[in-house]
Amino acid sequence: MAAGAQAELVKQYCTGCHNDRSKAGELTLVGWDVTRASAEGGLTEKMIHKLRAGMMPPSGARRPAPDQIATFVTALESRMDALAAADPNPGWRPFQRLNRAEYAREIKAILDLDVDVTAFLPADTISDGFDNVADVQTFSPTLMEGYLRAASRIAMLAIGDPEGSPAQATFKLPKTASQMSQVEGAPPGTRGGISVDHTFVADGDYVFSMDFFAEPLGFLFGASRPGEEIEVSLDGARLAIFQIDPRMSEEKTGLTIKTAPMHVQAGTHRVTAAFIQRFEGLINDLIAPIDHTMADTEIGTAPGITTLPHLRSLSIVGPHRVTGVSDTPSRRRVFSCRALSQADETPCASDIVRRLATQAFRRPVAEKDHARLMTFYARGRKERNFEAGITKALEAVLASPQFLFRIEETPRLRSAGAGVAGSGAYRLGDYELASRLSFFLWGRGPDAELLKAAAQGRLALPGSLKKQSRRMLASPQGDALATRFASQWLRLQDLEKVTPDPILYPYSDQTLSLALKKETELFFDSLVREDRSLLDLLTADYTYANERLARHYGIGNVTGPEFRRVTLPADRRGILGQGSVLTLTSIAERTSPVQRGKWVMEVLLGSPPPPPPPNVPALEETKGTADSGRALTVRERMEQHRSNPQCTSCHRVIDPLGLALENFDATGKWRVRDGGVTVDTKGQLFDGTAIDGPDGLRAALLRHKDVVLLSFTRSLMTYALGRRVEAFDMPTVRRIIRDAEAQNYRISAFVNGIVESDAFRMVKLPASQRSMTTDMPAQERH
Repeated sequence: MAAGAQAELVKQYCTGCHNDRSKAGELTLVGWDVTRASAEGGLTEKMIHKLRAGMMPPSGARRPAPDQIATFVTALESRMDALAAADPNPGWRPFQRLNRAEYAREIKAILDLDVDVTAFLPADTISDGFDNVADVQTFSPTLMEGYLRAASRIAMLAIGDPEGSPAQATFKLPKTASQMSQVEGAPPGTRGGISVDHTFVADGDYVFSMDFFAEPLGFLFGASRPGEEIEVSLDGARLAIFQIDPRMSEEKTGLTIKTAPMHVQAGTHRVTAAFIQRFEGLINDLIAPIDHTMADTEIGTAPGITTLPHLRSLSIVGPHRVTGVSDTPSRRRVFSCRALSQADETPCASDIVRRLATQAFRRPVAEKDHARLMTFYARGRKERNFEAGITKALEAVLASPQFLFRIEETPRLRSAGAGVAGSGAYRLGDYELASRLSFFLWGRGPDAELLKAAAQGRLALPGSLKKQSRRMLASPQGDALATRFASQWLRLQDLEKVTPDPILYPYSDQTLSLALKKETELFFDSLVREDRSLLDLLTADYTYANERLARHYGIGNVTGPEFRRVTLPADRRGILGQGSVLTLTSIAERTSPVQRGKWVMEVLLGSPPPPPPPNVPALEETKGTADSGRALTVRERMEQHRSNPQCTSCHRVIDPLGLALENFDATGKWRVRDGGVTVDTKGQLFDGTAIDGPDGLRAALLRHKDVVLLSFTRSLMTYALGRRVEAFDMPTVRRIIRDAEAQNYRISAFVNGIVESDAFRMVKLPASQRSMTTDMPAQERH
């Protein structure tokens, strides 16, 4: 399409809304021509996205023929791609530090130690849906203090502390934690309670304390069931068992039961406080027991509903009467050698410190850094003993900027005052590439094999990154693409913010919520492990469920707490039928078609709607009754709500997407009626296409698969690079999608496309940082 024809098309179909007076979307296209498209890349890419999605021109407005739109978009893309090829820009990011999840995974990899980093580090800021985007990662004295406290505590937990003073660790349960069935990690023959991994810092005596939930008047909740017993076990072996007094109350005992001091060896152990299971099989009752019943505490115990005591928290206090520190997996990770004499101590310590620092710094440790770390060892050795010296050195390693920051060194300066040659772009070193790859696919630093490949300079060889990616995705750590990337891309962290009303949805509890999240993570992990097409995200006829989840979905022949692959009915196929997404896009007492439509637009279509205008009443304020006197359905309330002219334009786009999913209630359970009225899922997509129900929405998204693929690739690239994807990255995104098409859009095609792109392998310094020339070979310059 010629430049003149492009300008005429924009003038004819776009400037009626996007002009200097109306400025719809804060955008004017008056006088638009292809030169402006080249100069304003962000605007051009926004136009491309909206046209590809079919969102512009809006439904009801005059629209050019579909082939005209396709030709126009192709012309814009071709121009932007050609400009990028002529002047490549791999981008740049500021410093990037370890976030909570990456910090915890690094500690696990280095020390075989699971730690709750939320006790030390503040919540990470989310940008573009992810917690690893560098442009919002601030650094403050408070954060540094948290890192220092974490380093001190983790070093002590890893090595042990025979002189440690007693401390208390408390693990809390919400009211919605089910007490009906065995919890994960608990011994057979138990139900409910809590089971956690806890690291004991030394061999000694520990006291285990259990608190229970109370009714509003302060008496034990579930006191109507006499003869209840609770046990405390360590690694599945019973330590103590108690009969629960039904008459215990906050006034008399504080609803607390404590064990006598129990001797426990140092290291990580599975600690469980759980009720004894006294019955199995079907319940012969008019109303089956609800999985959790704490909702009854606000309105009195409802007749016919079985109530059970609820554990509120488990506390572990100790150590007392310390007898030493036993060997543990963490100590074996640290002490790779043992000093048999005082003369052996310094060489042994030197080897330990060098090995730990190399792994933590994700590259060979420099001699000056090794010498600095050895001064910490010497200080601890002088104060106490050899192990105290190693503890001090480990603490220094974990507090070092080289561990806390993912440092990508610029090429070595050659001479002051000289500028960087060419565009300022250069290839990352092998160790930097190793870190980028491992944090992308594993959410942690590189392993020994990846570091070895970096040391030998093999990561720059053609196909090397692809080979390493294949190996890493096949490993157990490859689940990070599901638990880290997909969990954030699909907004699964929002699931914990929604607690369905326990009166309206009494069968929804924390056990179900955790199962919903795990279902989606296992489902996405299967796409990665089996290298399936990304489009299976929408169409897959299977999912993963345990008994609790299968019962919620109405799937038979699934028993036990283990997740297994199950076949789905047509209406529940793909991500649109998974309860995690359906619940996180609801509110406590009802579904929210607006939230569901907004989720589809943000996540699957990459087109977030604008925020609502000020002074517009919330949907909850849109109340009334139908002519028959019944309460309005959600659809009817929404129709009244969007009659406000300020709301119409956006809700016309958002609402049909969410209403198509109204057959799923606020917990993801299938329904056919809402408020006594048959659910109406019919609507019209933003491009004028009629849709009806989950199948109709799924088919509509597949018709616009280009935009779904674009949204996924942008998000995956954002997560991989740790920075926002900019307009200059979009040609790379389009190339990755084109290459993936030839491979049936397999997940590996997107991963390999990203890791082999210039954006992943290279960096372009901002002009302000090009005042120094570099000591890199000419062939490495872009």
